[in-house]
Amino acid sequence: MSIKSEIVRLNKELPEGVTLVAVSKFHPVEALREAYDAGQRIFGESRPQEMCAKREQMPADVEWHMIGHLQTNKVKYVAPFVSLIHSVDSERLAEEIERQAARLGRTIDVLFEIHLAEEESKSGWDVEEFSAWVESADFATRLPHIRPRGLMTIGTLTEDIELNKREFVRLRELFDTLRPKFGAEFDTLSMGMTSDYHEAIECGSTMVRIGSMIFGERG
Repeated sequence: MSIKSEIVRLNKELPEGVTLVAVSKFHPVEALREAYDAGQRIFGESRPQEMCAKREQMPADVEWHMIGHLQTNKVKYVAPFVSLIHSVDSERLAEEIERQAARLGRTIDVLFEIHLAEEESKSGWDVEEFSAWVESADFATRLPHIRPRGLMTIGTLTEDIELNKREFVRLRELFDTLRPKFGAEFDTLSMGMTSDYHEAIECGSTMVRIGSMIFGERG
């Protein structure tokens, strides 16, 4: 299957209201251009320098999503143009995004990454720690240049689909609990990748991050 045919197929398959992020990290610009020519406009990258380099070679209407762990000292590279940061996993990172956004005079959309997977190596907030921070944080005063758009998680890498579904349901429940605090703009649940996006959508995902199904295995 070609990149173009996969993009076309996925866009026909995904339900209305579910956004496709083409995970293009580690793939060459030529592959991104093929996806772009098939109509894809949202690309997910995990390394700031790689995303900056690809941005210079791609059309201006591409939306760039930072989906990987973002170090605070790398925020400055993506802050001028990033459309959505999926991986806000600490108060310190949120504060640095605020600082860089304020410096640039822009508001940056973010998702908070929640750690629900069984692998300890995955990053993200602990649910209880995150809930406590949200209750105590005065976003309008302390983080006015950050716009909370929703939550993100990475499911456990497993063949146990029911485990993944339990994780996705838990994130959806947390999302529903938080919506009254953040309001109507808090509308995004980023969960589901190539191996589990069907289950994620069943559980309420509004944004799926698909890479190898589109581009093949990373180089």
